[in-house]
Amino acid sequence: MTGYLIRRIFQMIIVVLISAAVSYAILNFAPGGPMSGMRQTTQNSRFRITEEDIIRIRAYYELDLAVPLRFTRWLIGWPTGPIVIGGTELFSDVVIGCSKETTQEVLNSAGKYETVVTGCARPVYLKDLVGRRTSKGILLGDFGNSWRLLRDRPVSQLLESRIWKTVQLSGLSLIFALLLGIPIGIYSAIKQYSKFDYIFTTLAFIGSAMPTFFFGILMILAFSILPKSAGWPYLPAGSAVAVRNYTIPLLGVIKAGSTADILLHLILPVATLTLVSVSGWSRFIRTSMLEVLRQDYVRTARAKGLIERVVIVKHALRNALIPFVTIIVFAIPGLFSGAIITETIFSWPGMGRLYFQALGEYDYPVAMAFLFITAVLTVIATLLRDILYTVVDPRIRLT
Repeated sequence: MTGYLIRRIFQMIIVVLISAAVSYAILNFAPGGPMSGMRQTTQNSRFRITEEDIIRIRAYYELDLAVPLRFTRWLIGWPTGPIVIGGTELFSDVVIGCSKETTQEVLNSAGKYETVVTGCARPVYLKDLVGRRTSKGILLGDFGNSWRLLRDRPVSQLLESRIWKTVQLSGLSLIFALLLGIPIGIYSAIKQYSKFDYIFTTLAFIGSAMPTFFFGILMILAFSILPKSAGWPYLPAGSAVAVRNYTIPLLGVIKAGSTADILLHLILPVATLTLVSVSGWSRFIRTSMLEVLRQDYVRTARAKGLIERVVIVKHALRNALIPFVTIIVFAIPGLFSGAIITETIFSWPGMGRLYFQALGEYDYPVAMAFLFITAVLTVIATLLRDILYTVVDPRIRLT
C-alpha cells in the first residue's frame, strides 16, 4: 500500500502540473483578454488612453512577458530579477518579453487590411523584473491579486467569501440526491417492469435529457414568477439572501437574512441540482443492481434460504455500489467548483458563478486559481476512489 501511494502521489503531482500548464496556456492564447478593445479606444479623442498607458497596463497584468515566464512566476513566484552571485548580476540583459510591438497594416488574401506584428519596439529585460509585484506562487497557496472582481486584493479573500455558499448548495444537493437516488434505483431494479419502474424510467430519461439551464428556468417560472403574480405562496427566484424584508402569502413577513429567508432561497437551486443528479444516479444504480441480481452468488444466497432483505443489502447492494463509487468521489471537486449553470441562473454567490464572472471580466488570476484547485481536488478524488474500492470489494488489493 505504501509503495502504491508514493507512486500515485508522484503521478498526481505530474498531472496537476500538466493540467495547470494547459489551462494557463488556453486562457492566455484565447481571443480577448484584459487588453481587448484597448487600442480601439486610442483612436477616439473622447478617451485619454495613450500608448504609454497601454504599456503600463500590459506591465501591470504582466502581459509584456513571455508566456512561459509568466507561468513560472504564477506557479512558483520566480524569477523576480537577475541571478546575483558575488554582487554580480547574471543574465540581466536577457530579453524576456516585449512591452511595445511594432505593427504594420498589410493586405490579406481576402482583400482587407489587417494589423500584423512585425517586431518589438521596446523589449523587456530580466532586470526589469526587479521591484515588480509578484506572488509566492500558487504551489505555496498564494494565488496572487485579483485583476477586476476584487481589484488589487488577494484572490484567496474572494475564494473564501464564496466557497461556503457553494459547499452549502452542493453539499445539500449531494445528500438529498444520495438519499433519493440510491433507494429509487434499488427499488426500480427489484421491481423491474412494474408500473413504478416504467414511470421512474420515463421520468429519469426526461430529467437526464432536459438541460440544466432549461430545468432551472422552468423551476423559477413554476414556483416563483407564476405563483407570485397570482398572489399565491412563492419561492425566491435568486440570490442567497434578500436585501430587504418581504411578504409571502400564508407565511407572513420574512426578514432579510433570517433563517427562514436563507432556507427559502435554498429550495429552488438545491431542488434543481438534486433532481438532475437523481435522474442520472438512480438509473446508474438500477442498471448496476440488475446486473448483480443475475449473478450466481445471489441465486445461491436465495437458495440457502436467506430472507430477501439480506440478499439485497448484504450480497447485491455492496457489489452494485462498486462502479457507483466512481461517480460519488468525483462529487468532491463539485463541492468546491459548484454548479456553474445553476448558480448563474439563480444568481447564487458561489464558486461556479465566480468562475463565470472571472471569465467574463478577464480576471485570469481568479479563473486560474479556480481551475488549479479543481484539478487538485480531482486527482485527490481519483486516489480516494481507488482506496474506497478496497473497502467496498475486499478482493481488490493495492500493490
